[in-house]
Amino acid sequence: MTAHILAGVIALMAGVLALAVEKGGTLHRGGGLVFVVTMVVMAVTGGALAAFIPERLSVVAAGLSLYLVVTALLTVRPPPEDDRLVNGAALAVGAAVTVLGITFGIEALRRDDGQLDGFPAPPYFVFGAVAAIGVLGDIRMLYRGTPVGHRRIGRHLWRMCFAFFVATASFFLGQAQVFPESIRHFALLSVPVIAVLGVMGYWLLRVLWFEPRRARLGAEID
Repeated sequence: MTAHILAGVIALMAGVLALAVEKGGTLHRGGGLVFVVTMVVMAVTGGALAAFIPERLSVVAAGLSLYLVVTALLTVRPPPEDDRLVNGAALAVGAAVTVLGITFGIEALRRDDGQLDGFPAPPYFVFGAVAAIGVLGDIRMLYRGTPVGHRRIGRHLWRMCFAFFVATASFFLGQAQVFPESIRHFALLSVPVIAVLGVMGYWLLRVLWFEPRRARLGAEID
């Protein structure tokens, strides 16, 4: 439990650092690597703990976080050998998360109170759907090769940011009881969670839309 909490706190700080500093620089790469390592530790320990409770939504969230950060890292730091084997193994993890998310969501819908382990069906389906989007991207990459340019950065970006969103939501909303009662309000604790999505949207628009558009305009002028 201590390892899980410590890894989570470090992951949040490293994630903020990676988002705040210049992209591609030493601080960004270092913060990103620390984020990946601590997210892996947090996901593995948290998923194991949740499986014993059981709290199946946390198991799905942990699996999704693990899958996203690993595939995001492999996008910018592909393994030198057996590239397809490593990426295929990661794809299998994503597929398992997809199946679990959808299966648990359906099970929640079938129950009289519409909940499974205290959680309604939508979060299960959302995590399963995100994993499915990632898996489809992985299948495309296995057939067409690793994307290059802005598409490569976009793939890395959204996976890292969504994993950071899961970690932020788990901390601020899932562990609301650790905060002082004076600030323990859903609307207030939701601010950093929503902020992560906002930052992700900003960078995705910049990387996938504005910068390619600016490059095309520059080429036309030249």
